[in-house]
Amino acid sequence: MLQHIAAAFPSLTDQQRAQFEQMMALYPEWNDKINVISRKDIDNLEVNHILHSLAIARFLRFAPGTKVLDIGTGGGFPGIPLAVMFPDVHFHLIDRIGKKLKVAADVAEKIGLKNVSFQHGDIGECHDRYDYVVSRAVMPQADLIKLIRKNVSSACRNALPNGLITLKGGDLTDELRSLRSSEVVDISQYFPQPFFETKKIVYTPIV
Repeated sequence: MLQHIAAAFPSLTDQQRAQFEQMMALYPEWNDKINVISRKDIDNLEVNHILHSLAIARFLRFAPGTKVLDIGTGGGFPGIPLAVMFPDVHFHLIDRIGKKLKVAADVAEKIGLKNVSFQHGDIGECHDRYDYVVSRAVMPQADLIKLIRKNVSSACRNALPNGLITLKGGDLTDELRSLRSSEVVDISQYFPQPFFETKKIVYTPIV
């Protein structure tokens, strides 16, 4: 059932495999009630949503004890797949849309995640500090940096300086012109599926 995830991450534990399999069943059930994922796209859940989220795990292996904020998480992407991959890292998921956050919280509870917390509201209402902020195509990188700069801790514990890691697609030339410190990584170097041909990780250190 986990054809693509298992191929990309062959060292998954039995518990992680079980959690991803449960996730694959729970999201379609919820999607019948609340449109968390495009109805056309729910059949591509494993690659387009879970594996896409896990590209961040290939880019950076978070150290135990790391704190990560997922802004605009929607139904829990990329936060919930990453929380399965990094059980010793805490993920705080925030979104303005309560019904989508309810789906994320239910999925997290049913698959037994202990390392996630949830906040219904705006990023302006989040005052804690984190090692990294992650997000999936919420807004332009420069705009997001202005909003989350206050939430990035100055104490570093990972291989890369603390900052913002986003999942994006398409031509980012104009968006990143003013962000010279940003690093752009083609996700196609991690995963062979056609979906990832135009997908990128953008990392901007904030120190």
